[in-house]
Amino acid sequence: MKKKYQNGFFAFGLLVLIVMVTQLDFAQVWSGLKHAGYWFFAVVALWTVLYVFNAAAWFVIIKAQVPNEELARLSKESGKPVSATPFSFWWLYKVTVSGFALNYATPGGLMGGEPYRVMELAPKIGTARASSSVILYAMTHIFSHFWFWFISIFLYILTRPVNVFMGTVLTIVGSFCILGLWFFMVGYRKGLAVRAMKILRHVPFVKRWARGFIEVHREQLDTVDQQIAALHNQNPKSFVLAVVLELLCRFGAALEVFFVLLILMPSVNYIQCVLILAFTSLFANLLFFMPLQLGGREGGFLMSVNGLGMTASAGTFVALIVRIRELIWTGIGLLLIKIDKQNPKK
Repeated sequence: MKKKYQNGFFAFGLLVLIVMVTQLDFAQVWSGLKHAGYWFFAVVALWTVLYVFNAAAWFVIIKAQVPNEELARLSKESGKPVSATPFSFWWLYKVTVSGFALNYATPGGLMGGEPYRVMELAPKIGTARASSSVILYAMTHIFSHFWFWFISIFLYILTRPVNVFMGTVLTIVGSFCILGLWFFMVGYRKGLAVRAMKILRHVPFVKRWARGFIEVHREQLDTVDQQIAALHNQNPKSFVLAVVLELLCRFGAALEVFFVLLILMPSVNYIQCVLILAFTSLFANLLFFMPLQLGGREGGFLMSVNGLGMTASAGTFVALIVRIRELIWTGIGLLLIKIDKQNPKK
């Protein structure tokens, strides 16, 4: 990526991060950190591992885009081994963390990290493959959320009493999840790039731009859709592996809530933390247009812990620690943007 674009992403993310940090109540933050003690470091360190799952899922998607037969042909033509992933896993890990940092800091979520990922990856594997792999990873990331929410419905039914109100809520959430799973399965089979742009043609303020973009880039959009469909149709094992890795990351993230609640209530169990995270992430993602989902995340924690019979103070404490962790990892991700070891041009 050109330095000017890299600096632009860094400067924008840093500006938003500074604004969000100034909104914190520093007395409350210090009190929360003292109360959390060493568990706070465990929470921060946990995400070092969770981002490995995210990067691994994206790595699998990129590698599966080029069939082994095609790699063999290219290697034969060039006279030397050709890799589908001409970069290290840890370089992709760095880009993954930075991409999520920009997503956290950007209103609209996917409007910051995804362009950054494409621009970082394009010089290594080409714009078409970079674009399709980023779209595929974003789809897989969201797809795993729907599975996480859907599975959590049954965990709630098996572990908690269900009255008429909760039965109604779970039915609505279940219907929403089934609709989301169906939408993404269609997108995986037939591609999503052209369909997404067609939807934008009817959205006020961007429809004129979308129409012009489709006319100019129709061939590239078709290529991206073909590559998206190829993962599901030609590499089902890679598709399943990528989804499972992302889903494991969702369940692993529940350990964050578990670590924090252990400080307040040693009797808390892991299943409760999965349900808290599921409800909170569902509520927060409905407010995707807010930077770092400000307000939505806190409201989700408060409602979820109350729904499980815990105190409001427990929800406030969990939300505070998670918010500080997100800010720290956002800062780390932004710093990683500036760490770019340039390879000599061949």
